[in-house]
Amino acid sequence: MTENTYTQLNNNDDDTAIPHGGTVLVTSGTGKTGRRVAERLTALGVPVRSGSRTGEVPFDWQDDSGWAAALDGVRAAYVAYYPDLAAPGAAEAVAAFGRIAAACGVRRVVLLSGRGEPQAAVAEEALRGAAGTVEVTVVRSAFFAQNFSEGALLDGVIGGELVFPAGTAAEPFVDLDDLADVVVAALTGDGHAGAVYELTGPRSLTFAEAAEELGRATGRPVRYVPVTGPAYAALLEEFGVPGAEAAFLAELFATLLDGHNAATTDGVKRILGREPKDFAVFARETAGDGVWHG
Repeated sequence: MTENTYTQLNNNDDDTAIPHGGTVLVTSGTGKTGRRVAERLTALGVPVRSGSRTGEVPFDWQDDSGWAAALDGVRAAYVAYYPDLAAPGAAEAVAAFGRIAAACGVRRVVLLSGRGEPQAAVAEEALRGAAGTVEVTVVRSAFFAQNFSEGALLDGVIGGELVFPAGTAAEPFVDLDDLADVVVAALTGDGHAGAVYELTGPRSLTFAEAAEELGRATGRPVRYVPVTGPAYAALLEEFGVPGAEAAFLAELFATLLDGHNAATTDGVKRILGREPKDFAVFARETAGDGVWHG
């Protein structure tokens, strides 16, 4: 999105568009998606309030005592629930957020959700039901490409072994730059109220094929090592993840990576007017940035 595009989106008679004076709250503002959304909004001249557990604006999904203060004077909000919208308690938490947001006069919410996650869909409905007249847009995302460069799989790429419970399922990995651009378009432009956008990359790859792409980009072998869900949960616990969270994540991956999410969508192109970034391009660009040097 360019500065001119932003101006065109907001020079209209519908006051639901976010004006330059309208503050946007970005929850999980230091996370993979929140950081990118905040950077883009700031570049467009939109005032941003970045909320996180340890930031200047306290925002903790496990403690709603600070939510009203974080939402005071806010026009729109980007909602990224941690650890995942399908997690136990997520529906109740985002419903509470919706009620507080409505009471604070928030006009628009863009919610990050998971593609093909039944429990995440329950949380989506909970937010809609609680938010009243607040415009709600849902962005359902495929598996992040950046999980290989900023998430739990980073060390595996550096070490040359990707241990993960994905089997032979294919996934249309989405680049977070594309996702952030879509979120900003929904936050700042009109015509997105009530919409559900499914975002994917342009092609699907198995984790073994993704490992090959990463190997080509880094110039050294990277191989995929499939494991069972329980084995992966045990591995997460070894790295300090609490047992309940490790079990939830392993079960979530088993649900998501059973093949039902393999198809690509045109969500990125419909919103942004361009093709989404291919995984091979992501891998080359990230390798060039030195992230996987170790």
